[in-house]
Amino acid sequence: MSQITFITGATSGFGAACARRFAAEGWRLILCGRRQERLDALRAELSTIAPVYAFPLDVRDEAAVNAAVVALPAEFAEIDLLVNNAGLALGLEPAQRCHMQDWHDMVDTNIKGLLFCTRAILPGMVERNRGHVINIGSVAGTYPYPGGNAYGATKAFVKQFSRNLRADLLGTRVRVTNIEPGMAESEFSLVRFKGDDGKAAQVYEGAHPLQSEDIADTVFWAATRPPHVNINSVEVMPVCQAFSAFAISRDI
Repeated sequence: MSQITFITGATSGFGAACARRFAAEGWRLILCGRRQERLDALRAELSTIAPVYAFPLDVRDEAAVNAAVVALPAEFAEIDLLVNNAGLALGLEPAQRCHMQDWHDMVDTNIKGLLFCTRAILPGMVERNRGHVINIGSVAGTYPYPGGNAYGATKAFVKQFSRNLRADLLGTRVRVTNIEPGMAESEFSLVRFKGDDGKAAQVYEGAHPLQSEDIADTVFWAATRPPHVNINSVEVMPVCQAFSAFAISRDI
């Protein structure tokens, strides 16, 4: 029987691209996200080529996450791969001017949501002595930038949590990978700027960023290595993006 992947935040961007990539290879899909109409459309698209079980879920709701995992149909219950993709960035203001609710939302989604999904699914993987957790981090978890404050901190958490999971899982056949994209064109900037199309478009203007399909290919590659191989982390940036000199303020 084909393998099963559980993908959070499947309604757009990396999540939807991962769903299409794994469906094309015959994996069974468990897809969740907050937008019912998008889930319905994705289910309709992919169910012609792969078994799909989709349902609305806000990963910030611990009780809802636990209930959803318990309620999985038998043919979808033994999850082989969890893709913790649900996440977001909000705002680009410096810390002293940020909106606290944005920080709450990023922590609740990027950290707590990832924790809730991992904790609900991981025991089954350990019991079956097989499985893989792939977390979608970011280069922002390693390299700071102005306005990245809480977002970068949440992705640094994802990096370290992934490493600590590997330490805890030593002696099992459960694998853990952190995928760290750089600039990628998706709804990421549209969400960050709260629907401002103009600001979102400026982020990618004149550049050739990664596409969601590039990250989906990376996720699929990591998930399909031989069982004895664990890809700890993959840092992926477009050729148009690189590192810069340290910023210097000469006015203080």
